[in-house]
Amino acid sequence: MKNRDGRRSRWSTTLLILCVTLLTAIGVAEKNSAQDKTYEKLKVFTDVLKLVETNYVEEIDVDELYNGAIWGMLRNLDAHSSYMPPDAYKEMQVDTKGSFGGLGIEITIKDNKLTVVAPIEGTPADEAGVQAGDWIVKVDGKSTKDMSLMDAVKQIRGPRGAEVVISIMRKGLTKPKDYTIVREIIQIKNISHKMVDEGIGYIRIRQFQERSDTELDAALAELRSQGMHALILDVRNNPGGLLDMAVAISDRFLEEGKLIVSTKGRISNQNKEFDARIKLEDNDYPIMVLVNSGSASASEIVAGAIQDHKRGVILGTQTFGKGSVQTVIPLSDGSGLRLTTAYYYTPSGTNIHKKGITPDIVVEARTLDPEENKKKPHFIREKDLRQFKNSKVDDSEQLPDEEVDVEAESAVQEEKITDIQLHRAIQILKANRILGTMDLNIANQ
Repeated sequence: MKNRDGRRSRWSTTLLILCVTLLTAIGVAEKNSAQDKTYEKLKVFTDVLKLVETNYVEEIDVDELYNGAIWGMLRNLDAHSSYMPPDAYKEMQVDTKGSFGGLGIEITIKDNKLTVVAPIEGTPADEAGVQAGDWIVKVDGKSTKDMSLMDAVKQIRGPRGAEVVISIMRKGLTKPKDYTIVREIIQIKNISHKMVDEGIGYIRIRQFQERSDTELDAALAELRSQGMHALILDVRNNPGGLLDMAVAISDRFLEEGKLIVSTKGRISNQNKEFDARIKLEDNDYPIMVLVNSGSASASEIVAGAIQDHKRGVILGTQTFGKGSVQTVIPLSDGSGLRLTTAYYYTPSGTNIHKKGITPDIVVEARTLDPEENKKKPHFIREKDLRQFKNSKVDDSEQLPDEEVDVEAESAVQEEKITDIQLHRAIQILKANRILGTMDLNIANQ
């Protein structure tokens, strides 16, 4: 009996080894097959490149061919993956430091059109009258049709004092309107703050760039010294920025150890969790977070963390819905690759990509002046970027566009408040102070 059991055991072991060997062989064969297919396609690409270089009717710049091929490949992925030639890569590095020579506009590609997301307040573009939703059809007479986002940035930026002419189309215009704008050094102050009512502090975060966390610390310290017992955190029209800054900003408002955001990608090293690490005192004041359809990426990370942990109330309109993470990879020739490598998830495990964060209290953006409301442009959202071809969005899930106030910082005008969203946030916080027992988390229940 023991011999029979022993033979069975040996046969089982042998069979297991054979199965493992077979599966390994199949895996190696599939890998080799995939590599062979890749090499075959690369040979075709090389053949086409050589034919174009030697036979095209005009002389070709080979570097432009390479860059165009890479750009075209990445364009088939999503709207945020892109190739950056050396000069564009340098521009990107300048961006994160918050200082550059340009006009002061946030731009994107929508329906193959170079589109203004929002002008940065107080910059030459803002003062010239450029509006969110404008289509930039030409830069210095050069058509932007089929122009990549990085090429557009390169065309628009330049030395301080130099003029640039951008041709704009918008609803209501029958032909492009030219704006001649003088470039300035755009010093982006990431954070501004003030007291908007007795004991109610207001902090606006424009972007999540280097130094945003230290600027926030200084703003919070000053507001506390002025007797702040409640805070309005405004991330409207904030397009995002650095992931580590979004984590650092969230850390200032959450309890130590709380999950802020997690990322998940196709490969394991993109699967990460970011927790609050700073142990803060005097961190129990009520918070209202203002959002709109211009609140994207890092803004949504902060709003999502505060909402999921019931640390505060989100007020405004549906956010942009950019729930993807881009990794910037330097390449050997000084160029760079911006590649979408993961999606991020709020602490509750929600992926808001193409959906956005739904406010606890929905307040449409309006002013107290009906005539001003007519001037407010429409914003686009992540779901509107048609470069996304990996998945289809059900039309039933489309959210209606709403008009938004692109000048949130000027919302408090001396003694008259014209920003309805800000006004509503102040009313709620004042009611909380008066009643004393009001639970601001009631909207989350």
